Amino acid sequence: MEEIIEEILADSLKVKESFIRENISSLIFLAEKIALDFTSDRKLLLCGNGGSAADAQHIAAEFVNKYSIKRPPLPALALTTDTSIITSIGNDSSFNEIFSKQVKAIGMEGDILLAISTSGNSENILSAVRDARSLGLYTVGFSGGDGGRLAGLVDMALIVKSSVTPRVQEAHILAGHILCHLVDYILFERHLKDTDA
Repeated sequence: MEEIIEEILADSLKVKESFIRENISSLIFLAEKIALDFTSDRKLLLCGNGGSAADAQHIAAEFVNKYSIKRPPLPALALTTDTSIITSIGNDSSFNEIFSKQVKAIGMEGDILLAISTSGNSENILSAVRDARSLGLYTVGFSGGDGGRLAGLVDMALIVKSSVTPRVQEAHILAGHILCHLVDYILFERHLKDTDA
């Protein structure tokens, strides 16, 4: 059993380090873009299925409540939380539209959609991205493997090069935490460091 734990740990560390190092400049760019959105009366929308739904909610909570410093709440919304909306769309229309209808209802030009899919091929995620793009939202895809169809649809694709779902999800939440940290730094801490210099 100890060998299994050591193997999982080693694999997780390797996948996360490779993914983050490969995407440092993209993460910085995205953090700057999210911070600018938040100061321009725009918002971050997030969606995903299963574990990726949990990641979407986790990241949204970090922005709305707090990540590591006390600061004003920031406008992020997970599209995975309203069971009445999700079940009514799934029942009356199609499960493939559970996120896209919400994007069409509340998305505005200039907002950001962060779409999370370990395979990159979830139909409801792809539909949400298509509708977001048509409305003028900036679209970001967190995926794994070869990125799936999501990679070719989004404005920015961040792909964890692993086919093991748990390792992909571990890398995704690390990237989400890095974004939260950087956005807090940009909006609430960088100017303090500048004035201290």
